[in-house]
Amino acid sequence: MKKITILLLIITFTACKSQTKEAMTKHKYTNDLIKETSPYLLQHAHNPVNWHPWNEKTLALAKKENKLLLISIGYAACHWCHVMEHETFEDEEAAKIMNENYICIKVDREERPDVDQVYMNAVQLMTGRGGWPLNCVALPDGRPVWGGTYFPKNNFLNALQQIAKAYKEEPEKLEKIATSLYNGVKQSGLVHLNTDKPNFTKQDLDQIITNWKEHMDFENGGRKGAPKFPMPNNYKFLLRYATQVNNQEVLNYTNLTLTKMALGGINDQVGGGFARYSTDAKWHIPHFEKMLYDNGQLLSLYANAFKATKNNLYKETAYDITTFLERELMHPKGYFYSSLDADSLNEKGELEEGAYYVWTKKELQDLIKTDFTLLAKYYNINALGLWENGKYHLMRTETDEEFAKINKIDVSELKSHVKKWRKTLLTAREKRPKPRLDDKTLTSWNALTLKGYVDAYKAFGDQHFLDIALKNAHFIEKIQLQSDGSLHRNFKNGKSNITAYLEDYATVIDAFISLHEVTLDEKWLQLAKQLTNYTFDHFYDDKSNMFFFTSDLENDLITRKMDIDDNVIPSSNSIMANNLFKLAHYFENKTYSKTAETMLNNVKNNALSYGAGASNWLLLYSNYIGEFYEVATVGKHAVKKSNNLQQHYIPNVLFTGSTKESNLPLLVNRFTPDNTIIYICQEGACQLPKENIEEAIKLIKINF
Repeated sequence: MKKITILLLIITFTACKSQTKEAMTKHKYTNDLIKETSPYLLQHAHNPVNWHPWNEKTLALAKKENKLLLISIGYAACHWCHVMEHETFEDEEAAKIMNENYICIKVDREERPDVDQVYMNAVQLMTGRGGWPLNCVALPDGRPVWGGTYFPKNNFLNALQQIAKAYKEEPEKLEKIATSLYNGVKQSGLVHLNTDKPNFTKQDLDQIITNWKEHMDFENGGRKGAPKFPMPNNYKFLLRYATQVNNQEVLNYTNLTLTKMALGGINDQVGGGFARYSTDAKWHIPHFEKMLYDNGQLLSLYANAFKATKNNLYKETAYDITTFLERELMHPKGYFYSSLDADSLNEKGELEEGAYYVWTKKELQDLIKTDFTLLAKYYNINALGLWENGKYHLMRTETDEEFAKINKIDVSELKSHVKKWRKTLLTAREKRPKPRLDDKTLTSWNALTLKGYVDAYKAFGDQHFLDIALKNAHFIEKIQLQSDGSLHRNFKNGKSNITAYLEDYATVIDAFISLHEVTLDEKWLQLAKQLTNYTFDHFYDDKSNMFFFTSDLENDLITRKMDIDDNVIPSSNSIMANNLFKLAHYFENKTYSKTAETMLNNVKNNALSYGAGASNWLLLYSNYIGEFYEVATVGKHAVKKSNNLQQHYIPNVLFTGSTKESNLPLLVNRFTPDNTIIYICQEGACQLPKENIEEAIKLIKINF
């Protein structure tokens, strides 16, 4: 029998970045995606390919017609997704082959990370690599048999025709592949219960850092080489580690990274907000898309870094992130959209990456005029800042204090110039065609941003940040939280129709705990507990003591996966384990406590072998080394006094309190109407109460 040979052209992992042309007023073709709300799916609604959304109806159709599934996964800010759409999915010849032989399914990976997990895992097993667009062929029952990422049209169609022929003539071969892949996908990523006694030591943590240093770029910050991704949770952990063990080398590296990112082109020097990643080793030229999840987490990072260092650059960067979020991604009702595209129309009316953000020298001279020489030095309008085609992308190489000293100018005068320049450039930039907005709302990404605003409030005491946080929390509570205790994943045009995943529950629980810390409103803590109990009912695995990514109420996937590796967004299991550790203290709940410890013990070996992929687990690990404190503030002025406490960088502590009687274990029988008292406790056992903040802080030992 003739062997099937398929050419795979794999584009390695890249955060993709652009979108296609606006749909014309009249359309020759319209498919089932027209009924969806996802901007990514709607962009494909007028392809000649007969796309279907992922749902039970579509899967049932494949079984009924005994047709192979062609599952194509991407997202709205994905450049290569749209290259493939233009080359292949808008082509009638290609569409004819696809429609005749396949039930074609288009998936927005941001809405359906569960589907993406399964088929990404399959493609990685087949090819050793992954990325987006992700294209996978599966049998009618959903078991994968072939896949890859971006394909040129001819290669893609050739492969599809060979697979379709094999399915008709030699189905047993595809069945054999499907069985093997299914078993691999099912087993991959599952965690087994570690029956060894938990043992978490500082020595292990030190060894993790020693191994990690081999990958640290001590000249430019971040990980060695290019591209460079901002990994907020990595630096949150490293900041804590460096502080608690008094490791100046790691602290210097962390500060170097945060400074280089803040000054670099990855940070929009005109409008604020960070792009997904930089293509070079110096944080200069980004892939220009801006994602909500990056900026929400970076807001937390820079706020916490300011508390630890009092570095004004970090404060300015945090404020710039919030300015960007509120200008570009926030709805008036307080929820946030998902992303801005990298591409926009250039002066020729063509889509071009970064067109909205870059400048010619003449444009800057015409806009700034007499101040141009100073601006050119400040933003590197020189060989360093030159990108391509005579365009410059603004970046800085010195802080304001360093630049002022070098150029013999008063810092306050410099800041006045910069404020004027930014206003002028932003006004001019907003006259250009804007990057497209992905205006769907995702619960987990909003929760990450909600926590970012809470952390900013903790650091800076700005009431505006708390107001935004509360507005967003009320959106999640009133709109995304359902009467049965479940959450929805998405929201757009008044519609939420996708069941939430563990990521959504974990991040919302985390955000609500943080909100309780600053408001002392018990409501948020009780909601966190309620959602936690729901995850035990529908996501928990009794065999491993871990949590599945999908609920047991969902049945449209071939298998349930576990999310354990910390990436740009920490794994949902690591967030849950941290949540359970805190909630165990708040409610004296031994089940929560034991589960958190067991989860950490289950992944301990993974964390020890690759710290950068387990940094959120390592934050939990740190809680078991040295001392961990509960700080309870009770009395008439408890909120103010507690918030003043939280402006200090104390990583090994949780906060609670009340302005009235409370039955919470840490607060019961501690309220006094006449005094506001601070209790410093460990496992519920408290030292003598203090009224003075500085005296209370002296009772907390930060170092391991």
